[in-house]
Amino acid sequence: MGDAAVTVPRQERTGIFRVLEVTVVPLLWMLAGIERQGTANIPREGGFVIAPNHTSNLDPIVVGAAVYKGGRSPHFLGKASLWKVVIVRSLLEATRQIPVYRGAVTRENDPLRSAIAAVRDDGRGVIVYPEGTLTRDPGLWPMRGKTGAVRLALATGVPLIPAAQWGTERVLPPYAKWLRPLPRKTIVVRFGEPLDLSAYSDKTLDGATLMAATTVLMDAITALVADLRDETPPGGRWDPAAHGQTEFGHP
Repeated sequence: MGDAAVTVPRQERTGIFRVLEVTVVPLLWMLAGIERQGTANIPREGGFVIAPNHTSNLDPIVVGAAVYKGGRSPHFLGKASLWKVVIVRSLLEATRQIPVYRGAVTRENDPLRSAIAAVRDDGRGVIVYPEGTLTRDPGLWPMRGKTGAVRLALATGVPLIPAAQWGTERVLPPYAKWLRPLPRKTIVVRFGEPLDLSAYSDKTLDGATLMAATTVLMDAITALVADLRDETPPGGRWDPAAHGQTEFGHP
């Protein structure tokens, strides 16, 4: 069910992705059914940013496979320190993943400089989890978002596509160590229409502007999740700091 697979452009269908296509994707399909919706919203060429919700450590594999089957190769942001590990660096470079550097945003040093170049200059599609980590919300609703996805889209002028997935949390619950493949589940990944960020494109990308645009993004993601779940989301968005929770790792 869902959208039909689309051929990935030759320039993006590199050797390593072909290997992953015939190894990881079949294993994932054995683990759970993947239904893709809205893949027509993924641009066929040029850069873009996809911003999904995050409920399970399995999410990147599922969303990455959905993007690939939708016709584009997936690229994620990773800590620059990962590139210092030789074996890890080889895989990251082969799949053209993107390092994020530590430090505050300045004119001379933007932590997202590699991502901006990849999207704007190389025309790559980038998947950014705006929550920054698995949601802390007890009901697994999207929580407070960070500004990276919006800043990347506004800095480059590429489409920002909200996305939602639901079902991975039943295969691999948050912070669980073991998969739960039986009974076989279905995971749905839905790509929404690109957001209209024209109200922010001519403004200075200061904290207030980025947070306002991020609220629009998180509202769109939450609406997609609510539709997949056929439930009404809570009135307020969960903020880990307000509940004494850490930003990263197990809460």
